Amino acid sequence: MIKSMTGFGQATSNLGDGILSIEVKSLNSKFLDLNIRMPKKFSEKELELRNLIADKLERGKVSLSIEFQPGPRQEIKQQYNEALFVSYYNELKRLAEQVKAPTEGLFQVALNSPDVVQNNSLEELDPAEWEGVLSLLNEAIRHCDKFRATEGKALEGKLSSYIENIRQGLLQVEALDPKRIEKIRTRIKGNITDFFGSEGFDANRLEQEIIFYIEKLDIHEERVRLKTHLDYFLKVIGETQSPGKKLGFIAQEIGREINTIGSKANDAEMQKHVVLMKEELEKIKEQLNNVL
Repeated sequence: MIKSMTGFGQATSNLGDGILSIEVKSLNSKFLDLNIRMPKKFSEKELELRNLIADKLERGKVSLSIEFQPGPRQEIKQQYNEALFVSYYNELKRLAEQVKAPTEGLFQVALNSPDVVQNNSLEELDPAEWEGVLSLLNEAIRHCDKFRATEGKALEGKLSSYIENIRQGLLQVEALDPKRIEKIRTRIKGNITDFFGSEGFDANRLEQEIIFYIEKLDIHEERVRLKTHLDYFLKVIGETQSPGKKLGFIAQEIGREINTIGSKANDAEMQKHVVLMKEELEKIKEQLNNVL
């Protein structure tokens, strides 16, 4: 069963004196591209978070957002250096009056000046609190993975239908192949007869040359290999491991056989079916960009 790289998971819970919300989003990417946004007090655990995401989600452009909203009784963790604030404000006001500038925004400027706002205490990460974060994160990841599996089921249906369309095109090519060979043989003989006349060439030598030429246009091996690749593609879709990259390699082999059949066809009717098979293969490649 395949999974999509597109996913979304969210989980919310009460934690201590506030509410913790975790959101996981993922989009398609060749590798794991992880962006984390979280409160500063969790910064020391960033490597652990990255390893956890890499183990659970494997690949994709993943965004992890951890937000903590403190409750109404949360202790104020800031204090203000009042004397320094007043000094900044008075000095800024004096400079503004000197150059006749407006003074409306001086309060905010002074408040944001260096060392005016100070931490009352350093935020320390409680081990029990961190266990709660990890539990909630795993829940969000499970939701995201479930989303991926649902999307993957839809992708599996599309890919199987595209493979079946290629198979139908191959059946049409197989049906046309005997007539194509006969048309090539007749055309070559007709052209030789028109050019040399009925007695101007060695019939045995001509037959040998026709056989040699037709062998170059033979597509039996390509047809057999293409059928094998189509069967293997459907088999890999059902594997439990993430088959995205393997399916990409098989799609390359399918394309190689289709292209060889097209180059050897030398028949307008057969080329139509080759073009249709190529169109279906392009749809497969586009969908595989989002397969895990």
